[in-house]
Amino acid sequence: MNKINYQKKLDQVIGEIGDSRPKLLLHSCCAPCSSYVLEYLSEYFQITVFYYNPNIDSAQEYEKRVGEQQRLIREMNLDGIRVIDGGYDPEVFYRAVRGYEKEPEGGERCRKCYRLRLQETARRAAEGRFDYFTTTLTISPLKNARWLNEIGQEEGEKYGVPFLPSDFKKKGGYQRSIQLSKEYSLYRQNFCGCIFSKNESLKRQRILAEQNAAAEES
Repeated sequence: MNKINYQKKLDQVIGEIGDSRPKLLLHSCCAPCSSYVLEYLSEYFQITVFYYNPNIDSAQEYEKRVGEQQRLIREMNLDGIRVIDGGYDPEVFYRAVRGYEKEPEGGERCRKCYRLRLQETARRAAEGRFDYFTTTLTISPLKNARWLNEIGQEEGEKYGVPFLPSDFKKKGGYQRSIQLSKEYSLYRQNFCGCIFSKNESLKRQRILAEQNAAAEES
């Protein structure tokens, strides 16, 4: 299978829309990932941010992340951008990934989670009569951009709203998001959001601590 250059596809769409600035519903996973995407796309689209992440492991973590999303948009002074809070309902996530709890991070459980979030974004985009929808998730080196674009296209066709192709980590996007996160002092979590990714992160930290302790003793 030939590797698709989704950044090139995005460039083509931007070239075709000219100065029209269509309406875009942007699914955001967190403020740090959205920072570069907002900076980049706000020149070409009228953006509404859709914060829909029922995978977050606790209500406290959810509120912290959505609060950072709202603060970032205020402080970036991007006129006209608003945030739709999709609400916290973790049971929706647990139902979607039932039977995949033991899958490794980045596997089929994550694909199910991508589908859950993009399907709801596509539905909201159709309901709100947006011209396009997309997600910030492709900025992460740990997320499967091909899966995200394939799922986005499928859900877009189902709901009648074009999915804006993307691979936001390209063109130095991921590095720029790190710079912007520092500039705005954003909360950068050390796990994706779900309890499974949190447990894997804690396991890695524990192994690293044990290795460091052993090295000090030797």
